[in-house]
Amino acid sequence: MHNKPWALILGASSGFGGAAAVELAKHGYNIFGVHLDRQITMPNVVQIIKKIEKLGQHAVFFNINAADPIKREEVLDEIQERFDADKEHPKIKVLIHSLAFGALKPYFGKTAQDVISQAQMTMTLDVMAHSLVYWTQELVFKNLLAEGGRIFALTSAGSQTVIPSYGAVSAAKAALESHIRQISVELGFMKVTANAIMAGVTDTPALKKIPGSDKMLESAKAKNPGGRLTLPEDVAKAIALLCEDSASWISGNVIGVDGGEYIVNYTGEKISKGFYK
Repeated sequence: MHNKPWALILGASSGFGGAAAVELAKHGYNIFGVHLDRQITMPNVVQIIKKIEKLGQHAVFFNINAADPIKREEVLDEIQERFDADKEHPKIKVLIHSLAFGALKPYFGKTAQDVISQAQMTMTLDVMAHSLVYWTQELVFKNLLAEGGRIFALTSAGSQTVIPSYGAVSAAKAALESHIRQISVELGFMKVTANAIMAGVTDTPALKKIPGSDKMLESAKAKNPGGRLTLPEDVAKAIALLCEDSASWISGNVIGVDGGEYIVNYTGEKISKGFYK
């Protein structure tokens, strides 16, 4: 394995996770990817793996439910076995949490079937927030996380604003940001940094599942000072930048990667549309 660093990406088959896998491979990282895909979307996974390998890096992907504790243990045991067999004794230098699987339902409606249930709320928080803690804990317990490592979690402006049917996911994103702050402090002794990345509105498979996503895309493009939507590659490049040694003192933050989109309100769209033209 030639002493190349390894990244573990949760949600590596599309969107931000997929783009980060390829971008980090460009920077010399081998990739462990965790994803949950059915046969219809597996070609996307194959393409990402091919891109990584074409760049000369190793790609080891696991098609599992990342929130399942038994599956998590199996993946980490396999990673440990691979590392133990390597005379270079590598470790995980980068952990990225980019899991996007949650219930998109309102809190209130005419019947119980119309609204989010306790089970759906619990599942959403567990997958999209708490799983970050559990994966990080196991990496530390098993001595798989490198000193000076980097931890990233993908959040969104929805952690601070209201979007129809997004309540449970919004709560998960807010919790995710809180977890990042706690991790950054508790793992500071290892010189590990932890940051949440707040991407701008991006046309991803996860976004398309949100009711009214077409209007979100239209509004984001209209108000973004750059005149376009955020791309997964924009976010991936920012993550790669924060993996540099020179970024070792940046930790515990929510970092916007959106071209200035978040700071522009509805009235400010007029500025973005023509003030500087």
